[in-house]
Amino acid sequence: MNRMKVDEEEYWHSSKCKAFTFEDEDDELSQLKESKRAVNSLRDIVDDDDDLEKFSWSGEPVGSISWSIKETASANSTPEGSDLGPQKSSSSAASFPKQASSYSLSSFFKGRNKHGSFQSLSDALTDTGVKNYAPELRRPKAEYKDYNSVWSPKETVRRLQRGKVCPLERFHSLQEKLLLLDEAVAGHDGNVITAVLVFLKRTLKKEVLFRELEMRQVALRHFIHFLKETGDQKLLLDLLRFLDRMEEVALTQYRDHLTILDAEKRKEFLKGCIGLPFSSEDSALVQDHYTLLERQIIIEANDKHSEAAGQTEIFRKHPRKASILNMPLVTTLFYSCFYHYTEAEGTFSSPANLKKTFKIPDKQYVLTALAARAKLRAWHDVDALFTTKNWLGYTKKKAPIGFHRVVEILQRNNAPVQILQEYVHLVEDVETKLNLAMKYKCHDVVIDTYKDLKDRLQLMAYRCKVDRGSPAEVKIDSILSNPQIRWKN
Repeated sequence: MNRMKVDEEEYWHSSKCKAFTFEDEDDELSQLKESKRAVNSLRDIVDDDDDLEKFSWSGEPVGSISWSIKETASANSTPEGSDLGPQKSSSSAASFPKQASSYSLSSFFKGRNKHGSFQSLSDALTDTGVKNYAPELRRPKAEYKDYNSVWSPKETVRRLQRGKVCPLERFHSLQEKLLLLDEAVAGHDGNVITAVLVFLKRTLKKEVLFRELEMRQVALRHFIHFLKETGDQKLLLDLLRFLDRMEEVALTQYRDHLTILDAEKRKEFLKGCIGLPFSSEDSALVQDHYTLLERQIIIEANDKHSEAAGQTEIFRKHPRKASILNMPLVTTLFYSCFYHYTEAEGTFSSPANLKKTFKIPDKQYVLTALAARAKLRAWHDVDALFTTKNWLGYTKKKAPIGFHRVVEILQRNNAPVQILQEYVHLVEDVETKLNLAMKYKCHDVVIDTYKDLKDRLQLMAYRCKVDRGSPAEVKIDSILSNPQIRWKN
């Protein structure tokens, strides 16, 4: 009995789980604190060094192929009898299958979320920071069929029309390439034709390509358009010269002036274009373009100096908003009518000089001058623009653009009613005259027109539309009470 008691005491004293005694309380507390400090120091080491290699509890590197296979097998397997077996007596301890954990020490301490709690097992397995190593599968052989099969030109064009991958480099001979081009043209698909032309441009000498395209007009038009869109100016000019299209060569070179920003350099370029083989009509236009730019450079320099000096009243009241350089002829004429209307014909900036030099038609000149002078509200110049004298010395107003257009331009520039009425009166068509007069409230014109038409009913109806006691109402009453007028109704 005593021996059993002694053995029992030795067992308790030799066990890892020592019994509680008041003597070793301080030792247990110190060991617990020391263990906690060791864990915290290990966490700091792992957090500071991201390059540490991760190992599972089995000693295998986390992310290796063997580790991935074992983890997948353990995740898919279900312990037998874990849920289906009958429960044992409550007195017996429940046993659970022990599975190998996939956590390493580094992933355990680094797997905290923003609230400080640890990640779940599913979150840890789906962590993007862990690399998964899996063997790469080869592509099926069917995908390499488009690259290895040999297609005829007709089949190649059909596949290109369907958007299939079909390399054209397998066509080596000139005969095969030309047959491919003919099939593309016969398919009436512009994208396929362009693709084949790009292939021929890359694989054929330009002399051979030009010679074959000359006999295929559809492909030639596609190729010329392609060169224009891509900006291959050198090859385009070589092709046009080969085809002996010298006018197109000249026009193509002339378009290059659009890329020159400096006015002086553009003027010199245009001067060189005058000698190119244009048609007679185009040659005159190029000459006018050069002359116009030359005039604009002179006008711009003089007006810029005058505006800076501040000695010209028109520039003080209406400062210039933009430069006149490279502007169209109509814009230049408007500018001249606005700032230089009273200058003599001998000056470059005179409107009359511009009209004479560039042969501007009367209608275009009158429209532009009317818009410019009406904008300045120079009504005396507007009146002088339409006043003419016959050989007997009588004055008469005449408008080559029609007085109805004159009225519209004056109204857009906020002309007074008196000015509008004067020109509405000059409109020849009666219906148009009445419509304009009613639209712009020219009462005197409406009243006089109805009086001339002897239309008493229309005059009485219009009396209801004017203000009571106004001069228009007084005039209508005076006409209606005149016994000498013989009304038609």
